[in-house]
Amino acid sequence: MTRSVLLRRPLVVLLLACAVLVSATACGDSGDSGSATGTEASTGASASAPASAASPSASTEKQRLAKTRFVANAGLAAGATYQWIVKPYRAGTFKKGADGRTFALVKAGLAGGFAYNRLKAAAENAKGDPLLSKAVAPLTAGIESLQGMATKLRNGEAGEGDIGAFESVIDSIKSAGKDAGAEVKEKVPSTSQLTG
Repeated sequence: MTRSVLLRRPLVVLLLACAVLVSATACGDSGDSGSATGTEASTGASASAPASAASPSASTEKQRLAKTRFVANAGLAAGATYQWIVKPYRAGTFKKGADGRTFALVKAGLAGGFAYNRLKAAAENAKGDPLLSKAVAPLTAGIESLQGMATKLRNGEAGEGDIGAFESVIDSIKSAGKDAGAEVKEKVPSTSQLTG
């Protein structure tokens, strides 16, 4: 029995090492640009040609990903804002004595922090696309103005102007995205997304 255990351990280690190697290879760049570049670098001048040929494609891919991420983050911010801040406020749920006020305020505070975080991420994502960056750049001051809003919402201190500021920033982000070819649609985040 001792001998079989001694033989099993190296076999298990070998299998795990192979699995890690295979998975690392499978997760690598599908174009094998790393190995090709190393080979071409040793041949001299041909190394610069593939790098410049791959650049426009890589740039286009980065822009596409920037727009996709912008749309996702801005959509989550818009969904959280309308679902847990604007609607309850308009319905009077934030008023003293309203049924479910405490729960609504806590959720609005979480939504306010979440929306601010996602809007900052969306503004950062926009930097990856020249047109989108130009459209979103003037809105960063508006996004920053929302920084302390989560606390005001949670404490029940947010008024019509505060709610209007949230709506205005969200509408501006949606408009900027649409003008840059990245239409933002509201996506209501789950409660677990708000808290974690």
